This record gives sequence, structure tokens and C-alpha cells, in this order.
Amino acid sequence: MRFELHCHSTCSDGTERPEQVAARAAERKVEVFALTDHDTCAGSALSVAGARVLRGVEMSCDHDGRTIHVLAFDRGGDGWAALESRLDGVRAARVNRLRVMAARLEHRGIKIDIDSLITAAGSRAVGRPDLARAMVASGAASSMKDAFSRHLYDGGPVDVPHHALPITEALALGRAANAAMSLAHPATYDELSVHLVKKYAPDGLAGIEAYVGGYDARERQRWIQIADKHGLVCTGGSDWHGPEEAMSQPGVDLPAVRSDELLRWLAL
Repeated sequence: MRFELHCHSTCSDGTERPEQVAARAAERKVEVFALTDHDTCAGSALSVAGARVLRGVEMSCDHDGRTIHVLAFDRGGDGWAALESRLDGVRAARVNRLRVMAARLEHRGIKIDIDSLITAAGSRAVGRPDLARAMVASGAASSMKDAFSRHLYDGGPVDVPHHALPITEALALGRAANAAMSLAHPATYDELSVHLVKKYAPDGLAGIEAYVGGYDARERQRWIQIADKHGLVCTGGSDWHGPEEAMSQPGVDLPAVRSDELLRWLAL
């Protein structure tokens, strides 16, 4: 069964409007879909031809000073409005963070018109990919990868700690909203992912994104085994941000047994 439970639009740091992402998912014959923009559900009220659609979000969470991404899916509950309200504050912090990072870039001889960037973004969530694109457009970087590897990487000369939601608070908000929650792209955190799911599974982190579009068979199997060992549900998605940065197309296929388990967990 084909799922797309991790993708982004212009409501956060993607390059395509929500309707365009939905059209891609329909073209790819996705059967279960959630738009999971960073810290906002602004684009979630859409339909995908031939698919069941969930409201979703990718929450930026803090764990001991490191940003961890947790996917949350709406299974129906009274607490979702409180979750969204708290995420409004996270988005405001993102804007302030970007201003400081732009100032640090200027000290390194790279001038970015941060006011224009923020104005153009409107109400959508902004982040380091926005700065990276602006650097590429200005000729200060040859690619998004170049911008991150030389300037924007975690703990680098430009990076500013993101005052994200404490992961315990994010999980509490998710539980109150009856959300299904999954650790996003676990290979990004490597062994820390194992610690996170062991520690926070009792608090509602009951899924792990084992089926990431860009993972090869060996990487997927690693996280499937960890999921099985710790009693977690495997989720799947492409982490789509747009055709310019695509490691895979929207839609990830899960085998029947995993699909059935995931559907039950999502209350579909």
C-alpha cells in the first residue's frame, strides 16, 4: 500500500503549494496522505484524489539542545487546537532565529535581504532552507548542500540553537490531541534515535519512520528491526520538499502487514 506521511509545501520550507503536492500524490497513486509542514497545519485542509487524507504536522522538538523532528497525525481529538496554538509560538521563534543567522552570514561577507525573505514568506514557517535558497540565488553558494556544508550546518558558524518545543511538552500536547506520533527520518539521529524511542515511547512516541523514500533496503531494514524490537509502528514518507531537492518521489510502498498495522494505528 502506498503512503505519503511526510511531505512539505510552501506553508513551510517546501517549494510547491499544497495543491501541487496533493496533485503529485494523486499522480503517484498515493492511498494515504498527510501534509506535514514544519510546525504548521495551514495547508492540511486539502483532498487527494483516490486517497484518505489526515491532518498532520512535523513538530520541531528540543532534546538536550538538539532539534528532533516528530511527525504527528490527527486521529480525532479535542486537543488539536491547543497543539496548533503552541506551534504558533514556535514559528515566531523561527523568524527571530533566521534574523540572527542572517546577521552572522553578513559578518562572513554574505548579505541576505532577510526582511524581504520574511515578507515573501508571509505566514508560512521559515527555516534554514530559506536562507540556503537565498544564498544560492545570490551566488554565495553553489547549491543547497554547499550552503549547509559550509555555513548552515548544526553547530556551525552561522547556526543558532532553535528554541523548539521541549520534546516532553510536544508529546504531551500530542497525547492530549489523541495524535499518532512518529520519530521522523531516524537515520539523521543515528544511535540517538534508539535512545529517543526507548525513552519516549511510553510518552506517546509510538512510531518510527522506517520507510523513508531516500533510504535503501539496508537502511530501512535497520529501522524496521529497531521498530520490532521496541514495539513501534513503522511509518513512511518521502520527506518531499520539491523537485529541486527530491531524493525520491512522493509515495512510499509498505508491505501488507505493515500497512494494516499502520492503518489501525492511524485509526483509518
